[in-house]
Amino acid sequence: MNAQKVLILCTGNSCRSQMAHGFLQSFDPALKVFSAGTNASGKVNPKAIEVMKEAGVDISSHTSDSVDKYLNEEWDYVITVCGGANENCPTFFGKVKNRLHIGFEDPSEAKGSPEFIHSEYIRVRDEIKEAFYKLYIEKIKGNE
Repeated sequence: MNAQKVLILCTGNSCRSQMAHGFLQSFDPALKVFSAGTNASGKVNPKAIEVMKEAGVDISSHTSDSVDKYLNEEWDYVITVCGGANENCPTFFGKVKNRLHIGFEDPSEAKGSPEFIHSEYIRVRDEIKEAFYKLYIEKIKGNE
C-alpha cells in the first residue's frame, strides 16, 4: 500500500499548519505530510519552532509554501486548521479523498506578556497534538 498523502492547510502556513504537520509526521514517518497556505508567509514562525522543539519535534527545516504548489496532486486527506471566523479558510480544489476541518486559534494573534504569549503557543500546540493524534489513530492509521 502506498503511503498516505496528507496536506494541512491554513492561511499563512507559518504556525498551526506547521505544528500539525510536525506532529503528524512524528506519529508516523511513513506518511507523506505537507503543509501549505493560501497566503503563505514564506517563513515558519520562530515561536512555533521553539514550542515544537520543547515537545520534541523539530520543524526548523520546514518551509512555508503556497497551496498552488500542490493543486495538481492527489491527496488522501486535506485538513484545514484555521480557527477564527475572521479568517478565510482555504478551499482546496485539487483531487481529495477526505476533506476535514479541525480548527485552532492562532497563537500568533495573542497579546500580552511574553509569558502569556508563550503559554498560548503551548496551549494551541497541545490542542493540535491531541486532535491530530486522535485523527491519526481513528482515521489515517485505520485506512492503511
